[in-house]
Amino acid sequence: MNTTMKLSGFALGLAAVFGAAYGVGRVAGPVTPAAAETAHDGNADTGHGATGEAGHGGTEGASGHLPGGLLVSDRGYTLTPVTAAAGEFAFQITGPDGRPVTAYDVAHDKRMHLIVARRDLSGFRHVHPDLSPDGTWRVASPLDGPGAWRAFADFTPTGGEALTLGVDVTVPGPLTARPLPAPATSTTVDGYTVTLAGDPQPGRTAELTLTISRDGQPVTDLEPYLGAYGHLVALRQGDLAYLHVHPDGAPGDGRTAPGPAVTFLAEVPSAGAYRLYLDFKHGGAVHTAEFTVVAGATATPPATTTAATPPATTPGVPAPTGEAGHGTPGHGHN
Repeated sequence: MNTTMKLSGFALGLAAVFGAAYGVGRVAGPVTPAAAETAHDGNADTGHGATGEAGHGGTEGASGHLPGGLLVSDRGYTLTPVTAAAGEFAFQITGPDGRPVTAYDVAHDKRMHLIVARRDLSGFRHVHPDLSPDGTWRVASPLDGPGAWRAFADFTPTGGEALTLGVDVTVPGPLTARPLPAPATSTTVDGYTVTLAGDPQPGRTAELTLTISRDGQPVTDLEPYLGAYGHLVALRQGDLAYLHVHPDGAPGDGRTAPGPAVTFLAEVPSAGAYRLYLDFKHGGAVHTAEFTVVAGATATPPATTTAATPPATTPGVPAPTGEAGHGTPGHGHN
């Protein structure tokens, strides 16, 4: 599978606009879309590429397309968090008729991919909720600490186009925002070392190769996870524009080796800082390696400010468990 995910055009100067929307919703209760999240017209491409290959998220630029995840409502579909039991996260997707959607196509082995990230990018989870007959998706809450989070629902309604919708939710409690880690070409997670080769270039397709080793030895027996040997999510610092790419090749295609290298083709929209999250499966467990990359030689990650969230407890949100650090174990999946 040769997948090129494109995001183009939006300047990172819009970060302040989207960043101001931190309090757009809570885990329980109605969600009020921010001005930046009002419904987009039918020309948006916030789902898979037109070829049906594994790129999620849209494009922006001359065509006027927006990246995935910037809108809470698009093409008549709306993402709405709903009241949930303690320790659970729940939401619905309502369709053009205003009713909860109950029919979804399977994409990458699942009908729904839910990705959540803290607004300062110091927390990340990729999980797969269960669908109730009434159209409510439920999952053990992936929000593992106080703060402002962005929740992305990546799905394809049956009979419709693939979409990625996003909404802000908050977990009450004190929070000191953390700065984005410096760019690096190597990181460790759960005893694995992951090395990144390739430089993203604004407006141009770049090859990014991530090589996985353990105890100094290359990992050559990666296990398929959601139909691939690796999944890459990129979030743009500031507005958290969403980019979800799958690698070139697929398990069982006769040409793709199960490691140690997993290669992606990606095009970033503009100079600036991006956080990359690589999911890979080995030893029966899914691991997430994180990187900061900067596209454009003169780009510098903006400073992160200190923020606080309300001290009250919100129904449906687990009690705060402490701040989730960058690269910490627990950035996981189900």
